Amino acid sequence: MTTETSATGKAPASPRALARQRRRASVARFWRQYRTHRAGVAGLVALALFALLALAAPLLVGSDVSNVTDAPGSPLQSPSGEFPLGTDQFGRDLLGLVVWGSRVSLLVGLLAAVLSVAIGTLIGVTAGHFRGWYATVMMRITDWFLVMPTLVLAIALATVMSRSLTTIVVAIGVTTWPTTARLVRAQTLAVETRPYIERAKALGGGHWHIMSRHVLPNVMPLVLAQTTLIISSAILAEATLAFLGLGDPTVVSWGGLLQDAREAGAVSAGHWWYLVPPGIAIAVVALAFTLCGRAVESVLNPRLGVSR
Repeated sequence: MTTETSATGKAPASPRALARQRRRASVARFWRQYRTHRAGVAGLVALALFALLALAAPLLVGSDVSNVTDAPGSPLQSPSGEFPLGTDQFGRDLLGLVVWGSRVSLLVGLLAAVLSVAIGTLIGVTAGHFRGWYATVMMRITDWFLVMPTLVLAIALATVMSRSLTTIVVAIGVTTWPTTARLVRAQTLAVETRPYIERAKALGGGHWHIMSRHVLPNVMPLVLAQTTLIISSAILAEATLAFLGLGDPTVVSWGGLLQDAREAGAVSAGHWWYLVPPGIAIAVVALAFTLCGRAVESVLNPRLGVSR
């Protein structure tokens, strides 16, 4: 038996190889369009630098940078050659603390955003697929979360739970999912009106098959864009909760540094070097994620007309 060959004399590619080839082409096309957005590229470069800084923190500043008993300087020293960003109320190097704090702030923001998007995607896809009484109940719950102040709910959860990073992640994740749920449900309703969904149902495709094989891949671009936008909000929320004293006191984060500065009276005493570095770090990372999210939205949906 001979194997069929194409006009070029080669055997046709397998379906799996064709799928990989299409995915590579799609990624390449996405990157070509993304890099035309100067603000998005600038945000991506900033995020890459912060990520490298966070990963290399143990090598750059060492794991004992947060040690209070062996602080290398005197309390509240102004910036100098030895301490470029000065010292905190315990005499610790603020530059090292800001670098080390990037690990916690970025990790908490990423995990909280993933949890939030996962909850929103699950509720949005199932509510858009099943409809009926289930969709009504889920959307009323979503509406309730939407009208409630997110920060107040997060503070309430962080207050009744133990003070840890897990508490912060859960508090942010379970209070910021409603917007994602609304967007994903709307996209799911649009996808399920397409003819191939009807064909899949006629061929005996079950609920799980339709949601996982047909609906979810079509809403994933929206989920990706929403994730990049929520990460910035999650980082700001983590900083707010830590600033209010609801974070884990045993770890160093940017919000925790601001809370320490407030307790040390840095504002009234004019110790600006205690407040400015972590505040700028929070603002830059949040802005970078927002720029990346807007660029991703513009690439995935050119009709948005986001400026470059």
